[in-house]
Amino acid sequence: MTENQFSRRELLRGTASALFLKGGPVAEATDSSICFLSAVEMARQIRAKKISARELLEAHLKQIERVNPKVNAIVTLVPEMAADAAAKADEMQAHKETLGPLHGLPVAHKDLFETRGIRTTFGSPLFKDYVPAEDDIVVERMRRAGAIIIGKTNTPEFGAGSQTFNQVFGATRNPYDLTKTCGGSSGGAAVSLACGFAPVVSGSDTGGSLRNPAAFCNVVGFRPSIGRVPNPKAAFAWSTLTTSGCLGRSVADLAYVLSTIAGPDPRAPLSINEPGELFARPLERSFKGVRVAWFKDLGGVPFDPRVRAVVDGHRKTFESLGCIVEQAEPDFSNAETAFRILRALGTANSYAARLHDHPDAFKDTLKGEIEEGLHLSGMDVARADTAHGQLWRGFQAFLEKYEYFILPTTQLPPFNVDTPYPTEIAGVKFTNYIDWMKSCWYISATGNPAATVPGGFTPEGLPVGVQIVGRNKEDFRVLQMAHAFEQATGFGNNRPSII
Repeated sequence: MTENQFSRRELLRGTASALFLKGGPVAEATDSSICFLSAVEMARQIRAKKISARELLEAHLKQIERVNPKVNAIVTLVPEMAADAAAKADEMQAHKETLGPLHGLPVAHKDLFETRGIRTTFGSPLFKDYVPAEDDIVVERMRRAGAIIIGKTNTPEFGAGSQTFNQVFGATRNPYDLTKTCGGSSGGAAVSLACGFAPVVSGSDTGGSLRNPAAFCNVVGFRPSIGRVPNPKAAFAWSTLTTSGCLGRSVADLAYVLSTIAGPDPRAPLSINEPGELFARPLERSFKGVRVAWFKDLGGVPFDPRVRAVVDGHRKTFESLGCIVEQAEPDFSNAETAFRILRALGTANSYAARLHDHPDAFKDTLKGEIEEGLHLSGMDVARADTAHGQLWRGFQAFLEKYEYFILPTTQLPPFNVDTPYPTEIAGVKFTNYIDWMKSCWYISATGNPAATVPGGFTPEGLPVGVQIVGRNKEDFRVLQMAHAFEQATGFGNNRPSII
Protein backbone atom coordinates (compact mmCIF):
# COMPACT_ATOMS: atom_id res chain seq x y z
CA MET A 1 0.00 0.00 0.00
CA THR A 2 1.43 3.38 -0.97
CA GLU A 3 1.67 6.41 1.31
CA ASN A 4 -0.98 8.09 -0.81
CA GLN A 5 -3.74 5.53 -0.49
CA PHE A 6 -4.71 3.98 2.81
CA SER A 7 -7.49 1.47 3.24
CA ARG A 8 -10.39 2.37 5.47
CA ARG A 9 -9.22 -0.24 7.98
CA GLU A 10 -5.75 1.27 8.09
CA LEU A 11 -7.12 4.77 8.46
CA LEU A 12 -9.38 3.89 11.38
CA ARG A 13 -6.66 1.92 13.13
CA GLY A 14 -4.50 5.01 13.08
CA THR A 15 -1.02 5.67 11.82
CA ALA A 16 0.21 8.52 13.99
CA SER A 17 1.73 6.37 16.72
CA ALA A 18 4.08 4.74 14.23
CA LEU A 19 4.93 7.91 12.33
CA PHE A 20 8.59 8.86 12.07
CA LEU A 21 9.92 11.96 10.39
CA LYS A 22 13.35 12.77 9.02
CA GLY A 23 15.83 12.80 11.86
CA GLY A 24 13.89 10.51 14.18
CA PRO A 25 10.51 10.29 15.92
CA VAL A 26 8.38 13.37 16.34
CA ALA A 27 8.14 15.05 19.72
CA GLU A 28 5.02 13.91 21.57
CA ALA A 29 2.26 16.50 21.58
CA THR A 30 1.35 17.16 25.20
CA ASP A 31 -2.28 18.12 24.78
CA SER A 32 -4.96 17.99 22.10
CA SER A 33 -5.67 21.64 22.96
CA ILE A 34 -2.90 22.44 20.48
CA CYS A 35 -5.32 21.33 17.80
CA PHE A 36 -7.84 23.97 18.86
CA LEU A 37 -5.56 26.95 18.66
CA SER A 38 -6.74 29.30 15.95
CA ALA A 39 -5.13 28.99 12.56
CA VAL A 40 -3.82 32.53 12.99
CA GLU A 41 -2.25 31.61 16.33
CA MET A 42 -0.75 28.40 14.96
CA ALA A 43 0.88 30.36 12.15
CA ARG A 44 2.22 32.88 14.66
CA GLN A 45 3.66 30.20 16.93
CA ILE A 46 5.38 28.48 14.02
CA ARG A 47 6.98 31.74 12.94
CA ALA A 48 8.04 32.45 16.53
CA LYS A 49 9.52 28.91 16.69
CA LYS A 50 7.34 28.02 19.67
CA ILE A 51 6.13 24.95 17.80
CA SER A 52 7.48 23.19 14.74
CA ALA A 53 5.52 22.03 11.71
CA ARG A 54 6.39 18.44 12.68
CA GLU A 55 5.06 18.83 16.22
CA LEU A 56 1.89 20.45 14.92
CA LEU A 57 1.37 17.63 12.44
CA GLU A 58 1.92 14.98 15.10
CA ALA A 59 -0.65 16.58 17.39
CA HIS A 60 -3.24 16.58 14.62
CA LEU A 61 -2.51 13.01 13.57
CA LYS A 62 -3.02 11.86 17.15
CA GLN A 63 -6.31 13.74 17.31
CA ILE A 64 -7.45 12.10 14.07
CA GLU A 65 -6.42 8.67 15.35
CA ARG A 66 -8.36 9.17 18.58
CA VAL A 67 -11.58 10.81 17.33
CA ASN A 68 -12.02 10.16 13.60
CA PRO A 69 -13.28 6.57 14.04
CA LYS A 70 -16.31 8.06 15.82
CA VAL A 71 -17.22 10.55 13.08
CA ASN A 72 -15.66 9.35 9.78
CA ALA A 73 -14.67 12.83 8.57
CA ILE A 74 -11.17 12.17 7.19
CA VAL A 75 -11.50 9.41 4.60
CA THR A 76 -8.04 9.44 3.02
CA LEU A 77 -5.04 10.09 5.26
CA VAL A 78 -1.50 10.71 3.98
CA PRO A 79 0.74 10.81 7.08
CA GLU A 80 4.04 9.95 5.37
CA MET A 81 3.50 12.53 2.64
CA ALA A 82 2.52 15.08 5.29
CA ALA A 83 5.52 14.14 7.43
CA ASP A 84 7.88 14.74 4.54
CA ALA A 85 6.27 18.11 3.86
CA ALA A 86 6.46 19.08 7.55
CA ALA A 87 10.14 18.19 7.71
CA LYS A 88 10.80 20.32 4.63
CA ALA A 89 8.80 23.17 6.19
CA ASP A 90 10.97 23.11 9.30
CA GLU A 91 14.12 22.99 7.14
CA MET A 92 12.91 26.05 5.22
CA GLN A 93 12.47 27.94 8.46
CA ALA A 94 15.87 26.83 9.74
CA HIS A 95 17.44 28.15 6.53
CA LYS A 96 15.52 31.44 6.92
CA GLU A 97 13.65 31.02 3.65
CA THR A 98 10.54 33.09 2.89
CA LEU A 99 7.49 31.54 4.57
CA GLY A 100 3.94 31.63 3.23
CA PRO A 101 0.95 32.66 5.37
CA LEU A 102 -0.08 29.02 5.98
CA HIS A 103 3.45 27.75 6.49
CA GLY A 104 3.41 24.46 8.39
CA LEU A 105 -0.36 24.35 8.97
CA PRO A 106 -2.12 21.02 8.33
CA VAL A 107 -4.92 21.28 5.77
CA ALA A 108 -7.69 18.83 4.85
CA HIS A 109 -9.26 19.10 1.40
CA LYS A 110 -12.79 18.21 0.42
CA ASP A 111 -12.83 15.01 -1.62
CA LEU A 112 -14.26 16.91 -4.60
CA PHE A 113 -10.96 18.79 -5.06
CA GLU A 114 -8.31 17.05 -7.14
CA THR A 115 -5.09 16.63 -5.17
CA ARG A 116 -1.88 15.74 -6.94
CA GLY A 117 -0.70 12.28 -5.93
CA ILE A 118 -3.54 11.78 -3.42
CA ARG A 119 -6.67 9.75 -4.00
CA THR A 120 -9.72 11.81 -4.99
CA THR A 121 -12.95 9.80 -5.13
CA PHE A 122 -15.68 12.48 -5.46
CA GLY A 123 -17.61 10.11 -3.15
CA SER A 124 -18.25 7.80 -6.11
CA PRO A 125 -17.29 4.15 -6.61
CA LEU A 126 -16.39 5.11 -10.18
CA PHE A 127 -13.41 7.05 -8.80
CA LYS A 128 -12.52 5.05 -5.68
CA ASP A 129 -8.96 4.50 -6.94
CA TYR A 130 -8.44 7.73 -8.86
CA VAL A 131 -5.20 9.60 -8.14
CA PRO A 132 -4.97 12.95 -10.00
CA ALA A 133 -1.78 14.24 -11.58
CA GLU A 134 -2.61 17.90 -10.89
CA ASP A 135 -4.05 20.04 -8.10
CA ASP A 136 -7.24 22.06 -8.32
CA ILE A 137 -6.59 25.78 -7.92
CA VAL A 138 -7.62 25.90 -4.23
CA VAL A 139 -5.21 23.06 -3.42
CA GLU A 140 -2.45 24.65 -5.48
CA ARG A 141 -2.85 28.03 -3.79
CA MET A 142 -2.88 26.55 -0.29
CA ARG A 143 0.24 24.52 -1.07
CA ARG A 144 1.92 27.68 -2.35
CA ALA A 145 0.95 29.43 0.91
CA GLY A 146 2.79 26.70 2.84
CA ALA A 147 -0.06 24.44 4.00
CA ILE A 148 0.63 20.75 4.49
CA ILE A 149 -1.98 18.34 3.14
CA ILE A 150 -2.98 15.86 5.82
CA GLY A 151 -5.87 14.15 4.04
CA LYS A 152 -9.24 14.34 2.29
CA THR A 153 -12.64 14.94 3.87
CA ASN A 154 -15.85 13.06 3.16
CA THR A 155 -18.53 14.37 0.82
CA PRO A 156 -21.77 13.09 -0.72
CA GLU A 157 -21.57 11.41 -4.12
CA PHE A 158 -20.31 14.12 -6.50
CA GLY A 159 -21.26 16.65 -3.81
CA ALA A 160 -24.98 16.20 -4.47
CA GLY A 161 -27.09 16.91 -1.40
CA SER A 162 -26.56 18.36 2.06
CA GLN A 163 -26.18 15.01 3.80
CA THR A 164 -22.70 13.50 3.76
CA PHE A 165 -22.78 9.80 2.89
CA ASN A 166 -21.64 7.73 -0.09
CA GLN A 167 -21.02 4.16 -1.21
CA VAL A 168 -17.24 4.47 -0.88
CA PHE A 169 -16.83 5.63 2.72
CA GLY A 170 -20.28 5.62 4.32
CA ALA A 171 -21.71 8.46 6.40
CA THR A 172 -20.00 11.21 8.38
CA ARG A 173 -21.53 11.84 11.80
CA ASN A 174 -22.23 15.04 13.66
CA PRO A 175 -19.77 15.47 16.55
CA TYR A 176 -22.45 17.13 18.71
CA ASP A 177 -24.72 14.09 18.38
CA LEU A 178 -23.36 11.00 16.65
CA THR A 179 -26.86 9.90 15.66
CA LYS A 180 -27.28 13.04 13.51
CA THR A 181 -25.98 14.19 10.15
CA CYS A 182 -23.23 16.77 9.78
CA GLY A 183 -24.90 18.22 6.70
CA GLY A 184 -23.08 18.60 3.41
CA SER A 185 -21.66 18.59 0.97
CA SER A 186 -18.60 19.93 2.83
CA GLY A 187 -19.66 17.73 5.76
CA GLY A 188 -16.35 16.02 6.40
CA ALA A 189 -14.66 19.43 6.26
CA ALA A 190 -16.93 20.97 8.92
CA VAL A 191 -16.55 17.95 11.21
CA SER A 192 -12.76 18.03 10.79
CA LEU A 193 -12.71 21.60 12.07
CA ALA A 194 -15.09 20.90 14.94
CA CYS A 195 -13.02 17.89 16.06
CA GLY A 196 -9.59 19.51 15.74
CA PHE A 197 -8.36 17.40 12.82
CA ALA A 198 -7.10 20.45 10.90
CA PRO A 199 -7.16 24.23 11.38
CA VAL A 200 -7.61 24.81 7.65
CA VAL A 201 -10.18 23.06 5.42
CA SER A 202 -11.42 23.67 1.91
CA GLY A 203 -14.96 23.35 0.61
CA SER A 204 -17.34 24.33 -2.16
CA ASP A 205 -20.92 25.54 -2.40
CA THR A 206 -23.72 25.28 -4.95
CA GLY A 207 -26.88 24.96 -2.89
CA GLY A 208 -25.41 25.58 0.56
CA SER A 209 -22.45 23.23 0.89
CA LEU A 210 -20.17 25.71 2.67
CA ARG A 211 -22.95 26.98 4.93
CA ASN A 212 -25.22 24.03 5.80
CA PRO A 213 -22.49 21.79 7.34
CA ALA A 214 -20.89 24.74 9.11
CA ALA A 215 -24.24 25.54 10.75
CA PHE A 216 -24.81 21.89 11.70
CA CYS A 217 -21.30 21.59 13.22
CA ASN A 218 -21.02 24.96 15.03
CA VAL A 219 -18.25 26.39 12.84
CA VAL A 220 -18.08 29.27 10.37
CA GLY A 221 -18.79 28.87 6.65
CA PHE A 222 -18.63 31.45 3.91
CA ARG A 223 -19.91 31.37 0.36
CA PRO A 224 -17.84 34.02 -1.44
CA SER A 225 -18.97 36.00 -4.45
CA ILE A 226 -18.67 34.16 -7.75
CA GLY A 227 -15.15 34.73 -9.08
CA ARG A 228 -13.67 35.56 -5.69
CA VAL A 229 -12.10 32.10 -5.68
CA PRO A 230 -12.00 31.43 -9.43
CA ASN A 231 -12.39 28.04 -11.07
CA PRO A 232 -10.41 27.94 -14.33
CA LYS A 233 -11.66 24.39 -15.03
CA ALA A 234 -15.41 25.07 -14.73
CA ALA A 235 -17.38 23.45 -17.55
CA PHE A 236 -19.87 26.35 -17.48
CA ALA A 237 -17.36 29.19 -17.23
CA TRP A 238 -20.06 31.87 -16.88
CA SER A 239 -22.19 30.03 -14.33
CA THR A 240 -22.86 31.80 -11.04
CA LEU A 241 -24.16 28.83 -9.05
CA THR A 242 -21.03 27.07 -7.79
CA THR A 243 -18.02 28.48 -5.98
CA SER A 244 -15.08 27.19 -3.99
CA GLY A 245 -14.10 28.50 -0.58
CA CYS A 246 -13.18 27.47 2.93
CA LEU A 247 -14.52 27.04 6.46
CA GLY A 248 -13.06 28.04 9.82
CA ARG A 249 -13.51 27.71 13.56
CA SER A 250 -13.69 31.51 13.64
CA VAL A 251 -14.33 34.30 11.17
CA ALA A 252 -10.76 35.54 11.59
CA ASP A 253 -9.38 32.12 10.70
CA LEU A 254 -11.64 31.84 7.68
CA ALA A 255 -10.66 35.30 6.43
CA TYR A 256 -6.98 34.46 6.94
CA VAL A 257 -7.26 31.32 4.83
CA LEU A 258 -9.45 33.06 2.25
CA SER A 259 -6.68 35.61 1.75
CA THR A 260 -4.52 32.80 0.34
CA ILE A 261 -7.05 31.25 -2.06
CA ALA A 262 -8.89 34.35 -3.32
CA GLY A 263 -7.58 36.42 -6.20
CA PRO A 264 -7.93 36.68 -9.96
CA ASP A 265 -7.09 34.07 -12.58
CA PRO A 266 -7.02 35.00 -16.28
CA ARG A 267 -8.50 31.61 -17.23
CA ALA A 268 -11.78 32.32 -15.37
CA PRO A 269 -14.01 34.91 -17.12
CA LEU A 270 -15.92 35.88 -13.96
CA SER A 271 -12.76 36.21 -11.88
CA ILE A 272 -12.82 39.23 -9.55
CA ASN A 273 -9.79 41.42 -10.14
CA GLU A 274 -8.91 42.04 -6.49
CA PRO A 275 -6.02 40.46 -4.56
CA GLY A 276 -6.74 37.89 -1.88
CA GLU A 277 -4.59 39.83 0.58
CA LEU A 278 -7.53 42.18 1.12
CA PHE A 279 -9.00 39.57 3.47
CA ALA A 280 -5.99 39.72 5.78
CA ARG A 281 -7.04 43.17 7.01
CA PRO A 282 -8.47 43.73 10.52
CA LEU A 283 -12.15 42.80 10.69
CA GLU A 284 -13.29 45.38 13.24
CA ARG A 285 -15.66 48.18 12.21
CA SER A 286 -18.58 50.18 13.62
CA PHE A 287 -22.11 49.13 12.74
CA LYS A 288 -23.87 52.11 14.26
CA GLY A 289 -26.80 53.08 12.04
CA VAL A 290 -26.29 50.20 9.59
CA ARG A 291 -29.62 49.04 8.18
CA VAL A 292 -30.30 45.31 8.42
CA ALA A 293 -33.24 43.40 6.90
CA TRP A 294 -34.67 40.57 9.01
CA PHE A 295 -36.27 37.63 7.21
CA LYS A 296 -40.00 36.85 7.36
CA ASP A 297 -40.67 33.44 5.82
CA LEU A 298 -38.99 33.68 2.38
CA GLY A 299 -42.37 33.57 0.71
CA GLY A 300 -43.76 30.57 2.57
CA VAL A 301 -40.65 28.48 3.25
CA PRO A 302 -41.19 26.29 6.37
CA PHE A 303 -38.82 26.53 9.34
CA ASP A 304 -38.53 24.24 12.32
CA PRO A 305 -39.68 26.31 15.33
CA ARG A 306 -36.49 25.42 17.22
CA VAL A 307 -34.38 27.06 14.52
CA ARG A 308 -36.70 30.03 14.26
CA ALA A 309 -36.56 30.60 18.02
CA VAL A 310 -32.76 30.67 18.10
CA VAL A 311 -32.37 32.96 15.09
CA ASP A 312 -35.19 35.34 15.99
CA GLY A 313 -33.63 35.69 19.43
CA HIS A 314 -30.64 37.39 17.82
CA ARG A 315 -32.48 40.39 16.50
CA LYS A 316 -31.47 42.09 19.73
CA THR A 317 -27.85 41.02 19.14
CA PHE A 318 -27.68 42.99 15.91
CA GLU A 319 -29.43 45.92 17.57
CA SER A 320 -26.82 45.82 20.33
CA LEU A 321 -24.16 46.25 17.64
CA GLY A 322 -25.84 49.52 16.65
CA CYS A 323 -27.80 48.19 13.67
CA ILE A 324 -31.24 49.40 12.63
CA VAL A 325 -33.15 46.13 12.16
CA GLU A 326 -36.37 45.96 10.15
CA GLN A 327 -38.37 42.92 9.11
CA ALA A 328 -38.23 42.89 5.33
CA GLU A 329 -37.31 40.49 2.56
CA PRO A 330 -37.16 40.48 -1.24
CA ASP A 331 -39.20 38.31 -3.58
CA PHE A 332 -37.45 34.94 -4.04
CA SER A 333 -40.04 33.38 -6.36
CA ASN A 334 -37.69 33.53 -9.35
CA ALA A 335 -35.17 31.42 -7.44
CA GLU A 336 -37.52 28.45 -7.68
CA THR A 337 -37.35 28.50 -11.46
CA ALA A 338 -33.74 29.60 -11.91
CA PHE A 339 -31.95 27.39 -9.42
CA ARG A 340 -33.82 24.16 -10.06
CA ILE A 341 -33.46 24.28 -13.83
CA LEU A 342 -29.88 25.55 -13.95
CA ARG A 343 -28.77 23.05 -11.32
CA ALA A 344 -30.34 20.17 -13.25
CA LEU A 345 -28.73 21.43 -16.46
CA GLY A 346 -25.29 21.52 -14.85
CA THR A 347 -25.73 18.10 -13.28
CA ALA A 348 -26.73 16.53 -16.59
CA ASN A 349 -23.84 18.21 -18.37
CA SER A 350 -21.37 16.82 -15.83
CA TYR A 351 -22.63 13.27 -15.32
CA ALA A 352 -25.03 12.17 -18.09
CA ALA A 353 -22.38 10.29 -20.05
CA ARG A 354 -21.23 8.39 -16.95
CA LEU A 355 -24.82 7.58 -16.01
CA HIS A 356 -25.32 6.11 -19.48
CA ASP A 357 -22.24 3.91 -19.09
CA HIS A 358 -22.78 3.05 -15.40
CA PRO A 359 -26.53 3.26 -14.65
CA ASP A 360 -26.21 1.42 -11.32
CA ALA A 361 -23.36 3.56 -9.97
CA PHE A 362 -25.45 6.62 -9.05
CA LYS A 363 -27.75 7.22 -6.09
CA ASP A 364 -31.40 7.69 -7.00
CA THR A 365 -31.61 11.40 -6.17
CA LEU A 366 -28.61 12.25 -8.35
CA LYS A 367 -29.84 9.98 -11.14
CA GLY A 368 -33.21 11.75 -11.08
CA GLU A 369 -31.58 15.17 -11.30
CA ILE A 370 -29.45 14.07 -14.26
CA GLU A 371 -32.51 12.76 -16.07
CA GLU A 372 -34.38 15.98 -15.31
CA GLY A 373 -31.57 17.93 -16.91
CA LEU A 374 -31.58 15.72 -19.98
CA HIS A 375 -35.25 16.49 -20.59
CA LEU A 376 -34.86 20.27 -20.51
CA SER A 377 -35.60 22.20 -23.69
CA GLY A 378 -33.82 25.29 -24.92
CA MET A 379 -36.82 27.36 -23.89
CA ASP A 380 -36.67 25.85 -20.38
CA VAL A 381 -33.10 27.07 -20.05
CA ALA A 382 -34.02 30.47 -21.48
CA ARG A 383 -36.82 30.74 -18.94
CA ALA A 384 -34.41 29.89 -16.13
CA ASP A 385 -31.83 32.43 -17.31
CA THR A 386 -34.50 35.12 -17.51
CA ALA A 387 -35.72 34.32 -14.00
CA HIS A 388 -32.12 34.32 -12.77
CA GLY A 389 -31.54 37.82 -14.09
CA GLN A 390 -34.76 39.10 -12.58
CA LEU A 391 -33.89 37.59 -9.21
CA TRP A 392 -30.42 39.17 -9.25
CA ARG A 393 -31.70 42.63 -10.13
CA GLY A 394 -34.45 42.46 -7.53
CA PHE A 395 -32.08 41.37 -4.77
CA GLN A 396 -29.51 44.07 -5.55
CA ALA A 397 -32.26 46.69 -5.54
CA PHE A 398 -33.44 45.40 -2.15
CA LEU A 399 -29.91 45.76 -0.74
CA GLU A 400 -29.68 49.37 -1.82
CA LYS A 401 -31.76 50.12 1.29
CA TYR A 402 -30.27 47.45 3.54
CA GLU A 403 -26.58 46.60 3.85
CA TYR A 404 -27.31 43.09 5.16
CA PHE A 405 -30.03 40.47 5.01
CA ILE A 406 -30.29 38.08 7.99
CA LEU A 407 -31.97 34.68 7.95
CA PRO A 408 -31.47 31.13 9.30
CA THR A 409 -28.77 29.12 7.56
CA THR A 410 -30.86 25.96 7.64
CA GLN A 411 -34.57 25.29 7.94
CA LEU A 412 -34.20 22.60 10.59
CA PRO A 413 -31.58 21.28 13.02
CA PRO A 414 -29.35 18.27 12.21
CA PHE A 415 -31.52 15.23 11.47
CA ASN A 416 -30.97 11.48 11.73
CA VAL A 417 -27.79 10.33 9.99
CA ASP A 418 -29.69 7.43 8.40
CA THR A 419 -32.19 9.77 6.71
CA PRO A 420 -31.08 10.59 3.14
CA TYR A 421 -32.93 13.90 3.24
CA PRO A 422 -35.85 15.41 5.21
CA THR A 423 -39.25 14.88 3.63
CA GLU A 424 -41.15 17.29 5.88
CA ILE A 425 -40.66 20.43 7.97
CA ALA A 426 -43.38 21.95 10.15
CA GLY A 427 -46.04 19.90 8.39
CA VAL A 428 -44.92 20.87 4.87
CA LYS A 429 -44.04 17.78 2.82
CA PHE A 430 -41.26 17.62 0.22
CA THR A 431 -40.74 15.50 -2.86
CA ASN A 432 -37.30 16.73 -3.95
CA TYR A 433 -34.05 16.14 -2.06
CA ILE A 434 -33.15 19.85 -2.12
CA ASP A 435 -36.50 21.23 -0.95
CA TRP A 436 -35.38 21.42 2.69
CA MET A 437 -32.41 23.65 1.77
CA LYS A 438 -34.15 26.69 0.32
CA SER A 439 -32.80 29.05 2.98
CA CYS A 440 -29.39 28.34 1.46
CA TRP A 441 -30.02 27.93 -2.26
CA TYR A 442 -32.31 30.93 -2.55
CA ILE A 443 -29.21 32.91 -1.55
CA SER A 444 -26.97 30.88 -3.89
CA ALA A 445 -29.20 31.89 -6.77
CA THR A 446 -28.57 35.59 -6.06
CA GLY A 447 -24.79 35.14 -6.29
CA ASN A 448 -24.27 37.39 -3.27
CA PRO A 449 -21.70 36.63 -0.56
CA ALA A 450 -23.09 34.90 2.54
CA ALA A 451 -21.63 33.70 5.84
CA THR A 452 -23.00 31.38 8.50
CA VAL A 453 -21.93 31.91 12.09
CA PRO A 454 -22.74 29.78 15.17
CA GLY A 455 -25.93 31.19 16.67
CA GLY A 456 -26.64 28.84 19.55
CA PHE A 457 -28.26 25.48 20.20
CA THR A 458 -31.67 23.84 20.28
CA PRO A 459 -32.96 22.49 23.62
CA GLU A 460 -31.48 19.13 22.54
CA GLY A 461 -28.02 20.68 22.13
CA LEU A 462 -27.96 20.75 18.32
CA PRO A 463 -26.14 23.67 16.65
CA VAL A 464 -28.02 26.43 14.79
CA GLY A 465 -26.42 28.86 12.35
CA VAL A 466 -27.26 32.49 11.58
CA GLN A 467 -26.82 33.47 7.92
CA ILE A 468 -25.54 36.94 7.02
CA VAL A 469 -25.89 38.01 3.38
CA GLY A 470 -24.23 41.11 1.97
CA ARG A 471 -24.21 43.30 -1.09
CA ASN A 472 -22.83 42.23 -4.44
CA LYS A 473 -19.08 41.50 -4.20
CA GLU A 474 -18.83 43.06 -0.71
CA ASP A 475 -17.38 39.88 0.76
CA PHE A 476 -15.15 41.58 3.31
CA ARG A 477 -18.06 43.55 4.75
CA VAL A 478 -19.97 40.29 5.25
CA LEU A 479 -17.03 38.87 7.18
CA GLN A 480 -16.84 42.05 9.26
CA MET A 481 -20.48 41.67 10.33
CA ALA A 482 -19.99 37.94 10.92
CA HIS A 483 -16.97 38.73 13.10
CA ALA A 484 -18.89 41.31 15.13
CA PHE A 485 -21.77 38.86 15.67
CA GLU A 486 -19.32 36.10 16.64
CA GLN A 487 -17.58 38.35 19.17
CA ALA A 488 -20.92 39.42 20.65
CA THR A 489 -22.21 35.88 21.13
CA GLY A 490 -19.29 33.43 21.50
CA PHE A 491 -21.24 30.27 20.61
CA GLY A 492 -18.41 29.07 18.38
CA ASN A 493 -16.30 28.45 21.50
CA ASN A 494 -18.54 25.51 22.43
CA ARG A 495 -16.75 22.27 21.52
CA PRO A 496 -18.32 18.82 21.05
CA SER A 497 -17.92 16.53 24.06
CA ILE A 498 -16.33 13.71 22.02
CA ILE A 499 -13.09 15.66 21.57
